[in-house]
Amino acid sequence: MFGTTRSSREGKPSAAGSLHAGYAQADRPFRSFVALGDSFTEGLNDDVRFDGRHRGWADRVAEGLLARQDIDELAYGNLAIRGRLIAQVRSEQVPVAVSMRPDLVTFAAGVNDALRKNFDLNAVVTDLEVSVKALRQSGAQVLVFAYGDPSRRTRSLSSLTARMRSLRSATLEVARIYDCFLVDFWGVSTYDDERLWSADRLHLSPLGHRVTALAVLEELGLGDPSWRSPVSAPPRVGFTRRRIRDAAWFGAHAGPWFARRVRKVSSGAGIEPKDPTYRIVN
Repeated sequence: MFGTTRSSREGKPSAAGSLHAGYAQADRPFRSFVALGDSFTEGLNDDVRFDGRHRGWADRVAEGLLARQDIDELAYGNLAIRGRLIAQVRSEQVPVAVSMRPDLVTFAAGVNDALRKNFDLNAVVTDLEVSVKALRQSGAQVLVFAYGDPSRRTRSLSSLTARMRSLRSATLEVARIYDCFLVDFWGVSTYDDERLWSADRLHLSPLGHRVTALAVLEELGLGDPSWRSPVSAPPRVGFTRRRIRDAAWFGAHAGPWFARRVRKVSSGAGIEPKDPTYRIVN
């Protein structure tokens, strides 16, 4: 499953809930940044930016890289498209990112695969490793994500727990082998707060995108762990109210998602990357 080339600087996997794995360290300012992935990185359900597209945590990280480093401008590209499977990110986005030769690449994919009935862990991890290897060989620093356990915030997604745990373990190993930055959400209680999530329970809310950007910047050595502390205690919701919300969620979000799967129509059909070439942030 994994390649045999190991970095000369090996770290140990982080404990659950710990974001800084110690796998990689920034040895220079990041002057160019490209984000790869699916709806998570495209920025769905965040605030709307200058061109009518959603901002998302990656846009916020680009702004943070400019503000927190001694640089005058940052070249930023975002190739992520909602609904993409990891094999599509590998074949469509990775070669473009390699040709752009950025200092930093974030790679976030695999959740859409885990949602499918025919999920193949070995195939997903192979695509992850091949992608990371190509990006690292291009000279880029790479940051990858290990996602959290969705059952901690909603029982409706509990069937994904075993898949996400296995994918996390493999992602930690890929990050170790290829000396990547690692953002690990497993066990981080901040993300159990429903206010960080949109009504569809799959995409981050504007608050969730802001917190995620801070988590990424901390892992890059450009922030602090204050994002881990909830803004305030989440409101308590009674049993009846939760069941009403579950019914509304199924009708508005789960039902249409299943209908798209039956029709084999991706939510990203016809969607173009919002920043397919470098945009200068200054």
